[in-house]
Amino acid sequence: MPKTTFTREEIRSFAQLSPFELKDTFIRIAQTAQAGDPGQKEKSQTQMLNAGRGNPNWVATGPREAFHALGYFALAESRRVWTADDLGGMPERAGSGERFDTFVRRHPDLPGIDLLAKCVAYAVERFGFDKDAFVHELTDSSIGDNYPVPDRMLTHTEQIVRGYLNDEMFDGKPPAGNLSLFATEGGTAAMCYVFDSLMKNGILKKGDRIALMVPVFTPYIEIPELDTYEFDVVLVEASLFAETGVREWRYPAEEVAKLEDPSVKLVCMVNPSNPPSLALSERVAGQIKDIVATKNPNLLIVTDDVYGTFVPGFRSIAADLPHNTVLVYSYSKHYGATGWRLGVIGLHDENVIDRMIAELPPAEKERLNRRYGTLSLDPEKIRFIDRLVADSRQVALHHTAGLSLPQQVMMALFSLFDMVEEGQAYKERVRGIVSRRLGLLLEGARMKISQDAQRAGYYIELDLLAEAERVHGKDFASFLEKNYEPVDPLFRLAEQTSVVLLNGGGFDGPQWSVRVSLANLDDLDYLKIGHHLREIFTDYAEEWKASKA
Repeated sequence: MPKTTFTREEIRSFAQLSPFELKDTFIRIAQTAQAGDPGQKEKSQTQMLNAGRGNPNWVATGPREAFHALGYFALAESRRVWTADDLGGMPERAGSGERFDTFVRRHPDLPGIDLLAKCVAYAVERFGFDKDAFVHELTDSSIGDNYPVPDRMLTHTEQIVRGYLNDEMFDGKPPAGNLSLFATEGGTAAMCYVFDSLMKNGILKKGDRIALMVPVFTPYIEIPELDTYEFDVVLVEASLFAETGVREWRYPAEEVAKLEDPSVKLVCMVNPSNPPSLALSERVAGQIKDIVATKNPNLLIVTDDVYGTFVPGFRSIAADLPHNTVLVYSYSKHYGATGWRLGVIGLHDENVIDRMIAELPPAEKERLNRRYGTLSLDPEKIRFIDRLVADSRQVALHHTAGLSLPQQVMMALFSLFDMVEEGQAYKERVRGIVSRRLGLLLEGARMKISQDAQRAGYYIELDLLAEAERVHGKDFASFLEKNYEPVDPLFRLAEQTSVVLLNGGGFDGPQWSVRVSLANLDDLDYLKIGHHLREIFTDYAEEWKASKA
């Protein structure tokens, strides 16, 4: 294959973009390549393979069917109260549990009704719900005829989601005490709310020192750079190698030790990581626990655990350090539900943030009392988790805060689905999908990765420079660094094979690494991507050999 038609200067300028913006450039290049030469009659037969974004191509159908079955019951409840052409009334609570059972018996062929009934029965038994109260919450909320009350999260839904997090994020062994939850518009909204409220409440100030465990999801890199924050960022880098040319993507003890500095006020991690897709090791979690216990007791931890369900026996650091950790979780990836925007923030009722707010200087307390004074006669007692809710609507619109009620119902049904055998079988299937795709990618690329039992496999990050050294030695790796920009392989892939990947350097990983999403293409497409990667790699090797002749 020929070299890319882009000059090194052009490639260097494009490389300044966020990887997600750079992805759009690669898509345009790939689409142009597909269109072919305008002078030719036929277009290129190459299919564009976009493995740049992590939107899964699977969908959890069962809980969605249950949601729609619930909708039919909810409308029947509405029409029971008031019927006038297309006009109904608000569903009533009294007797709703018995009416639900009757509806289930009368509509045995309605898709999703069996799973819905199973989920309702399970929730009543596990959480001890009053059936009328729970069924009414589901019914009234699926219609969406009320504002969210409580605004932070529906009462029954919060208990269900807490149970789901206990099962999936805490490996069935949650920490003592209570985890309060705030339902948000996906994990992205959760990130924004957390950063914003920490600033608004004086826990973080502009220019403060924070740490990022990298490689990491790009917004965690870009948000601290905004003029709102301008944080002094310390990088905790996953730089260990399993062997020459094979990265472990694990954190050396000396890197984690950077968190011992009390001037580091916050550390952000994605766990399992994005892009390496590995759960935090017990060794590193233990080291962070020791740091909090000794050198840096006020260290705040934000852990984004969206990929936790892809690792058997996953346990969030929020289970080990509940008082210091803000947990962010999203349903988007596991359930193929990015369009639903379902996320949650979890914060233990006994936490460092509330203690730090209570210890603020009098002038700061007075400022915050003025900020939240319209919400309570005793604003100092408003917990941080509730301040997040108020801040999400600029405080003044607090009375309209909260995630839409149909979204919260879907969140509850996704959670309950996971708790029954159908959901556990589904979990094993989606884990198998990404594992199979990873195997096909590596088969095609003939590249080696470290063996790791805590690999989620939702993404894979491949260090091309390390691979170059492993296969051909340091001279070849030096040749690549001297003659090409780190994103040159991605330009070649897009232009010559219509394959779109993201640059690992955009996630604060090694500059010559690439991120491949294993979630959004058909299985055999990953074999093709692997072959194309190998072809590009071979081209570089041929150029290197020719330069030595």
